[in-house]
Amino acid sequence: MQNLVLASSSQYRQQLLKKLHLDFIACGSHIDERPMPNESAKALALRLSVAKAKTVAANFPDHLIIGSDQVAALGQGLLGKPNTPENAFRQLQAQSGQKVTFYTGLCLLNSATGQYLTDIDICNVYFRKLSDNQIQRYLDIDKPYDCAGSFKSESYGIVLFDKIEGDDPNALMGLPLIKLTGLLEQFGRQMP
Repeated sequence: MQNLVLASSSQYRQQLLKKLHLDFIACGSHIDERPMPNESAKALALRLSVAKAKTVAANFPDHLIIGSDQVAALGQGLLGKPNTPENAFRQLQAQSGQKVTFYTGLCLLNSATGQYLTDIDICNVYFRKLSDNQIQRYLDIDKPYDCAGSFKSESYGIVLFDKIEGDDPNALMGLPLIKLTGLLEQFGRQMP
């Protein structure tokens, strides 16, 4: 049985994958995450998931590599990781009272054969109308500067929403475990 490698240094994704009680190695993948001209959020999430898995596969020649990436879209605009408190504040102001769609791409790559499977999870998040004070309080508590869309749904960020529509709450946190389980089974890895 091939060992699993998570093509990510994200603590969030590692914590999620641990829910499946599988042994795995985590290895960061350093790729250019900028979108191509006119690339949709869905296409970007899938392309980056595959790129992450392929990049890491070079160091693990006989493994199953898990690549995942999340892209948030507000209307036709893409929401990346804010990196700074100021950018996060602006992102959350723009999302106030709006629907944001999260595309979480997934790739499972057999590095021995080069065969890979992909899937995508789509989740809609409906934000409450937020005051500047509510946004600042949230930022002071969660500091979500490394999260697409500037929030952590698994933490205090849940207070920002009216509702969430999606098939897998794990996907919103960065790794769609329901879809991953299906891909693993297609590669012969039965879950207990």
